[in-house]
Amino acid sequence: MDFRHQISSPGALAGLTADALLVVIHGDAFDPTLDAPIAAAIRDAVSHGDFQFKAGRTLYVHRPAGVKAARLVVAAAGAAGVKAFKTALTQGLAQLKGLGAKHVAVALGNAGEVTEQHAEALATAASDAIYVYRHTKPSAPSDSAMTKVSLVCSKTEARAVQRGLERGDAIAAGVTLARECANRPGNYCTPTYLAEQAKKLGKEHGLEIEVLDRKAVEKLGMGSFLAVAQGSHEPLKFIVARYQGAPKAKAPIVLVGKGITFDTGGISIKPSAEMDEMKFDMGGAASVLGTLRAVAQLKPKLNLVGIIPSCENMPAGNAIKPGDVVTSMSGQTIEILNTDAEGRLILCDALTYAERFKPAAVVDVATLTGACIIALGHHNSGLFSADDALADQLLAASRESLDPCWRMPLDEEYDEVLKSNFADMGNVGPRAGGSITAAMFLRRFTSKYRWAHLDIAGTAWKSGANKGATGRPVPLLTHFVLSSAG
Repeated sequence: MDFRHQISSPGALAGLTADALLVVIHGDAFDPTLDAPIAAAIRDAVSHGDFQFKAGRTLYVHRPAGVKAARLVVAAAGAAGVKAFKTALTQGLAQLKGLGAKHVAVALGNAGEVTEQHAEALATAASDAIYVYRHTKPSAPSDSAMTKVSLVCSKTEARAVQRGLERGDAIAAGVTLARECANRPGNYCTPTYLAEQAKKLGKEHGLEIEVLDRKAVEKLGMGSFLAVAQGSHEPLKFIVARYQGAPKAKAPIVLVGKGITFDTGGISIKPSAEMDEMKFDMGGAASVLGTLRAVAQLKPKLNLVGIIPSCENMPAGNAIKPGDVVTSMSGQTIEILNTDAEGRLILCDALTYAERFKPAAVVDVATLTGACIIALGHHNSGLFSADDALADQLLAASRESLDPCWRMPLDEEYDEVLKSNFADMGNVGPRAGGSITAAMFLRRFTSKYRWAHLDIAGTAWKSGANKGATGRPVPLLTHFVLSSAG
């Protein structure tokens, strides 16, 4: 996709060269300086009840009189702000899906500054609009001819708009990579496949990639990770990717992504209904790869490390059983009370491994608990951290990226339920507060650095008719990493 700015003066939209013109209008009226032909088309639609200035309403006009673009779409945003702008964009672009418009020009129909944030929102919304998964469905139709999107702005706004488009383009590429990995079925997206994608990313963007096999993991003493992997014929992979944009002395940000490429639940097997969606259980790993992709394209002056422990969780004669006790890389022992609480078992060893990088901060990302979906639904990812400054930085990144998260508690009282009579801890507590106790489990392995945990079980994919990976939280993570530059 080609993203660029398009300079225009007030009242000149009707003469813009493009296959389609998409005008976004905030509030309950358009700007009085809006081009007369466009204003006339809107007034006519309003008078006939075909359009209202309400969020979610759109108007399509083919070959509008006096407008050079062959297609005109007007999208009502309702409230002002970038979030409403992006929602209106998504709805407006949907009107053009399946049509022949190759170049879409987007403009604000109200007075107001076109910002860097508007530009980023445009790039990510347009990329999402044309995404179609095809790898195992070659018959999937191409619903959009769109190859170029421009954002109309003034000359004084152009530099900021171009920065936003460039950042949005990089984030969109990262989101697409994450979606492509997560959407692939479990027999395609294996731990080996994730390792191959990391190597490809390294080759194309100059990242340093290291992939550890079972023998290397055994040598490191990752007994918890090994325990989860032992029931599968697919070989485990422990992937480490490094982006260096600053001197080596600068402490890196470390992202740790859960890479369970298929989760049956193991011996504590899941119900069969919707088990196919457990191919998405590597959404954390996919988002780490996507963030590395975005950061490598933008080339900020910082250091970033991505760590991905990857394996399957399968039932087998040699699979771990409820009641088994394993020894983690940290030396702490864990009683396996539920083999379906496997994500924390692979993450804890990765979090211990992260210590060697002397990180500025570590953020782990995981489709960890169904309890988080019960608590927050599918809009906000769950954010857990005992570090207020780090939590605030992630919350700010979530707002800037329009990739929301919500901070959850980590009170010490929640840790009590992890006590075990047979090990240093159990891997689960009771059902109540399950997302919090899972975070408390991970916290036991993070005492040597600043740490936060993102539970993306409710946001990494969608179910139903629109089933598929979302690529979240690549936008949030990219903004967070970029905020650490300098």
